[in-house]
Amino acid sequence: MAPCGRLVGPLAALILFLLGTPGTHGRRSDVRVITDENWTEMLEGEWMIEFYAPWCPACQNLQPEWESFAEWGEDLEVNVAKVDVTEQTGLSGRFIITALPTIYHCKDGEFRRYQGPRTKKDFINFISEKEWKSIEPVSSWFGPGSILMSSMSALFRLSMYIRTCHNYFIEDLGLPVWGSYTVFAVATLFSGLLLGLCMIFVADCLCPSKRRKPQPCSSKKSLPEFSQPLKKVEEEHEADEADVSEEEAENKEGASQGMTENTVRQRSVGPALATDKS
Repeated sequence: MAPCGRLVGPLAALILFLLGTPGTHGRRSDVRVITDENWTEMLEGEWMIEFYAPWCPACQNLQPEWESFAEWGEDLEVNVAKVDVTEQTGLSGRFIITALPTIYHCKDGEFRRYQGPRTKKDFINFISEKEWKSIEPVSSWFGPGSILMSSMSALFRLSMYIRTCHNYFIEDLGLPVWGSYTVFAVATLFSGLLLGLCMIFVADCLCPSKRRKPQPCSSKKSLPEFSQPLKKVEEEHEADEADVSEEEAENKEGASQGMTENTVRQRSVGPALATDKS
């Protein structure tokens, strides 16, 4: 028993030495971690980025190959990185990650989605043989640095913030689920009203409404432009009435002349008839 007891100490020391030796289990990973704060570093140089989630089985199977590929990063002059979408929701919205794992290649700000085999050898060939040139880059409209994708990133962050507040209301404050929904509904209503008032105020400042003072109707020169057609109509109506009155006057004169002629004829015929009777 004595020899066995003497061997226990050296064996334990050897095991501890092996566990603590650099290059085995304590080796630093060559994979860089990308967050919402330092993602702009990918816009310079060449990168290979993996989007993963800790709970994803496919992501877990890819990790050994990705770590081995990262060891070749210095030789290939490529930066190998990864993004945890459960922690960096802004990047998840900026790149529209719909499947896991998702791999992107970036070269001087141009992003291309890698859809080939996922082994270390395939990754190395993709970079060394420049196979990425045969892939169409992402449009500038949908690039991670565009205004559209920045808005999408902010939307994803807001959704995560709302989810955190919802969990806080339910778990910490003890509110029921409908109570939390009521709080968000009231907040949405008031924020909408406030936004509407701000938009009205800005619109009124940029495009103020024109107000005209009423002008006296006695002065003809001060009449607005839209009253000119009305004046023309009135003048034409007066002219028509004058023409009608002149025609009526002429008709009356003609009728009076006809009556006088008839009376003259009757008077001239009357004495003649009297002479005949006599």
